[in-house]
Amino acid sequence: MSNLDLKKIAEEFKANLEDRRVVVCAGTACVANGSLKVIDALQKEIEAAGIKVRVEANHHKCGGEKKDLYLSKSGCHGFCQQGPLVTIMPENILYVKVKPEDAKEIVEKTLKNGEIIDRLLFVEPGTGKHSKNADEITFYKLQQRTTLKRCGHVNPEDVREYIANSGYDGARKAICEMTSEQVCQEVLDSGLRGRGGAGFPTGKKWQLTLPNKSPDGVKYIICNADEGDPGAFMDRSVMEGNPHSVIEGMMIAAKGIQATKGYVYCRAEYPLAVKRVRKAIDDAREIGLLGKNIFGTDFCFDIEVMEGAGAFVCGEETALIHSIEGQRGMPTAKPPFPAVSGLFGKPTTINNVETLACVPLILKYGAQWFKSMGTENSTGTKTFALTGQVANTGLVEVPFGTTLRKIIFDIGGGITDDQGNPLPPSEFKAVQIGGPSGACLTEELLDVPIDFDSVKKYGAIVGSGGLVVMNKSNCMVKIARFFMKFTQSESCGKCVLCREGTAQMLALLDDIIAGKGTMETIDQLEELAKAVSDGSLCALGKTAPNPVLSTLKTFRDEYIAHVRDKKCPAHQCAALSCPEIDPAKCKGCTACARQCPVGAISGTVKNPHKIDETKCIKCGACKRTCKFGAIK
Repeated sequence: MSNLDLKKIAEEFKANLEDRRVVVCAGTACVANGSLKVIDALQKEIEAAGIKVRVEANHHKCGGEKKDLYLSKSGCHGFCQQGPLVTIMPENILYVKVKPEDAKEIVEKTLKNGEIIDRLLFVEPGTGKHSKNADEITFYKLQQRTTLKRCGHVNPEDVREYIANSGYDGARKAICEMTSEQVCQEVLDSGLRGRGGAGFPTGKKWQLTLPNKSPDGVKYIICNADEGDPGAFMDRSVMEGNPHSVIEGMMIAAKGIQATKGYVYCRAEYPLAVKRVRKAIDDAREIGLLGKNIFGTDFCFDIEVMEGAGAFVCGEETALIHSIEGQRGMPTAKPPFPAVSGLFGKPTTINNVETLACVPLILKYGAQWFKSMGTENSTGTKTFALTGQVANTGLVEVPFGTTLRKIIFDIGGGITDDQGNPLPPSEFKAVQIGGPSGACLTEELLDVPIDFDSVKKYGAIVGSGGLVVMNKSNCMVKIARFFMKFTQSESCGKCVLCREGTAQMLALLDDIIAGKGTMETIDQLEELAKAVSDGSLCALGKTAPNPVLSTLKTFRDEYIAHVRDKKCPAHQCAALSCPEIDPAKCKGCTACARQCPVGAISGTVKNPHKIDETKCIKCGACKRTCKFGAIK
């Protein structure tokens, strides 16, 4: 296929594209909230209104009469809690939390008469301002979307729309106009570092693989899509929303290291991502972008999708390789590194989804353009999955060097309680960065610029990009236990220190939470955490103690309160938490006193009651009984 063919596809797509378009988010979160039913309802109402509508994917492939309106799906917008999302073009109207029963009103008022439905617009927290589109919403305005730019706008199942947006231009340039050495150097000059967690320079990794040969000339490029951090969904959203960007990134990487075969290793828990990536590969292969003699050159490359069983350890590159080979996913010691002997013993490069999605942009706009964003040693942008007790949860893409304060309070809208009600900034307690391999950062670190190097000073890592925000109602010992339980369950068991050490750390945390811990327990926990970190074979074991070590460093007083005072300051550990009655909320109804089995509650009718800690058995009956939320 020649460059002229790509231009022709782009021109045909644009010529046949309807002037009006309704785009419904069909990412995993919106689908779970009923977006497919919204699409069906919109189609029904549009047709009933006499509007000629086109709804099928890849509709330009067969040509046909141009319709009045194109109804299409998109991938994730990133504003997940506001879904299902519906965008109407060219008016650029964004409706949130759309239900199937809203379809008739959207068609009658907006599509036919040009009216905006205020109740379906996003309302800014605090100000009450209705925002017509993403350009007016603070959550989007303060971001700098590059990797996610097309997600939420293009049809992820239409290769022609990707091509119409300059898709595969970077691959064409790399394959037709550059040597492998030049491709590697361009990516190295951009400063791109791996977005999967380690932050190793991508161009350097490619350069290490390029000179290595195998007897049959076979090399592999692997896309690591085994995203497993709790609360992280960056890679999933890219694969669902713009899968061709990943395929193009793999093609460029293959040119850079002279690979002949690629694998996308994706966890089976991502069925929609797997489906869309497979379709994207099939479509790319059908029009000649994958296979033999790509762009009329002697470059041959193809891709296969491999579904993983969901083992967190398979995010480690040697364990991932063994899984593709049909072996048990367990890491092995290095050297040899995959660049020398990887998949099936051949030279192999492994990059994660977000890293590969950055590559076409670098080839298109140049290394200096990419370096103009971010910091000196952490260039470009980074996508974070913002979750927890924060007003605006979802995907956030910002340049490296952006502070946590901007992400959490400006883009994220600030701290909330468990019901989503706003809380003052003083209620912020910590943010877990880097998932189960990361650490908790506190209020005094909110203004630290986030990049690969700065967070290391505080025992944290950027990791894949998970950010879990916590308010002061959280018990940090329980938070540490949550992540330790995860990594202990996901340990492959190969290393004694990881297998047994994480189990013992979990047992010590259980003792502390149950009120059985002592000051010696804390010392043992800290000593064991350091031993597991020093002696484990792979990154899972080496970083598993990070949440424990970071909370011990920053919230040691909470651990001490658990073991010395036998109290949980956050009132989250049942064995240590004596209920308290808020006198401002207590109505003096006496219901709690009547339900208390040990008579620990005293007070008169219509006056605030009190709980005697010496009598309380912490059964929780009073809290369950109170209708006014006065007991915590």
